[in-house]
Amino acid sequence: MDELLLRDLIIRRIPEINSREQILLYKEFDRKEGLSILSKGVIEDILGRKLLRVYGGIEDLREQAERDIRTMGIRGIACVSFISSQYPPLLRELYDPPALVFYRGVLPNPERPLVAVVGTRRPTAAAGSQAYDIGKALADAGIPVVSGLALGIDAMAHRGNLEGGAPTVAVLGSSPDEVYPGANRVLARRIIDRGGAILSEYPPGTGPRKWNFPARNRIISGLARGTVIVEAPAFSGALITARFALEQGRDLWVTSSGMNSTRGEGTRKLAEEGAGVISGAAEILRDWGIVLETPPEETFPRDRPLQGAMLASSLARKLNIDL
Repeated sequence: MDELLLRDLIIRRIPEINSREQILLYKEFDRKEGLSILSKGVIEDILGRKLLRVYGGIEDLREQAERDIRTMGIRGIACVSFISSQYPPLLRELYDPPALVFYRGVLPNPERPLVAVVGTRRPTAAAGSQAYDIGKALADAGIPVVSGLALGIDAMAHRGNLEGGAPTVAVLGSSPDEVYPGANRVLARRIIDRGGAILSEYPPGTGPRKWNFPARNRIISGLARGTVIVEAPAFSGALITARFALEQGRDLWVTSSGMNSTRGEGTRKLAEEGAGVISGAAEILRDWGIVLETPPEETFPRDRPLQGAMLASSLARKLNIDL
């Protein structure tokens, strides 16, 4: 068994320590030493405080970590730690980056910018269509979308990005083997099959918990160079993502459909506070100074679909089903 991975997972499983403390432990421990150094006393000395919860010692945590490794092998989950060169570079800039990123599929290419596209789970038809179109147009420009795999705006943005051939990225409020909502499991499989990623900061077997979703929103905005809020009611969770984007120094836009929507109170508030208003991906490319030098259909290499497949895809899109 991989001793370094085992140590990473043991640290991740220590109760009552946050991601910044986990990262501190990753940095402090000499990764060439054995697991015996992971004693409670040594950990408390490094953190500068007592661990109040009793968890039975390192051996109990080791058993859990070993189960994690077995589960990861069965379910096709990999993980990367903050101190790894493979860790997504933009996440390093966060105040509280995830210590470990668990994922299925392929991590996003650090050389390509990502755009976060998020919004309400109950969009108007106009907002849903615009989310899809933005996702598709970004793919045509070579830009993957990152979103939360939720129903509504998130799913439409993912689908549009997939239609354009982009390796879209979904960030979950559960572990990568506990896809939520269940209605989007087929979409999650398509994301992985098309070269994208389903990722999370939560270890295997972690189900969706309501307090996980605000935390995952910092990762959605953190992975992206800019965030688009398509349509957001007054108390939408998408507004949390917008706040994180601003705190992280990322670009922020809202869409014309959200501005004109009866469900767009939060969208209009963001515009009043200075967010840019866009009607499509072209304004994002303009703001970033991106000029397309190749025909959009050649941006992501892929086999050209047959006419029948194109028709089927079009019908599926209109009916909001996955093929």
